[in-house]
Amino acid sequence: MNDQHILSAYDRDLEGIQSHIMKMGGLVEHSIKLAAQALETRDLDLAANVRSDDKKIDALEEQINQEAARLIALRAPMGRDLRAILSVMKISSNLERIGDYSKNMAKRTAVLAEANPPNGAAKSVRRMAREVELMLKDALDAYIQNDADLANAVIIRDEDVDQMYNSLFRNFLTYMMEDPRNITGCMHLQFIAKNVERMGDHVTAIAEQVIYQVTGEMPDEDRPKDNAAAYDPSAQPG
Repeated sequence: MNDQHILSAYDRDLEGIQSHIMKMGGLVEHSIKLAAQALETRDLDLAANVRSDDKKIDALEEQINQEAARLIALRAPMGRDLRAILSVMKISSNLERIGDYSKNMAKRTAVLAEANPPNGAAKSVRRMAREVELMLKDALDAYIQNDADLANAVIIRDEDVDQMYNSLFRNFLTYMMEDPRNITGCMHLQFIAKNVERMGDHVTAIAEQVIYQVTGEMPDEDRPKDNAAAYDPSAQPG
């Protein structure tokens, strides 16, 4: 009877942490969407809201880590239970990083409003961000449903994001060579596109944690990226 009581308490605590993960994930999805919208429409107020709301994402990560550490200390979980808690902490960390990249996108909106990039260039970045947003939604669905197959499908879809980035990379180079006035705007869009590509990598890491939680094993080693996707022009989140 006492064991059942402890098990129920553990389940309740874990469900509480998982609810925080889903709330955090929803905020990050929304952040990606709004940051990309602000970028395309050059909406400085919307970009400012994205930057301000990032504090909510950071606060949730801290709360999740505190509650997860408390749960480990109190319940001393083992096996699959321990994997579930460790995965929660990894997932929250990756969500926080995605939120940082989204905030970084919003920070560059003001600069791009003055740089006047080529027509349609920001819209292309927004399409790429939309794909990452959809990947994140599916990764979170896979997490809450313990669906390793869906998680694996998310990992495979990251190749599409890499291809979108490679295409944008080439397009921006072309724009800059055709007209030097495009250099400033295209360089900023290049940084942003790299940030979005890195978001996709963090979504992939979330999907890998789902597989680890369900199967007890991490997926095979990271697939190699081609030269353009591997190129990182100091695209650190801020």
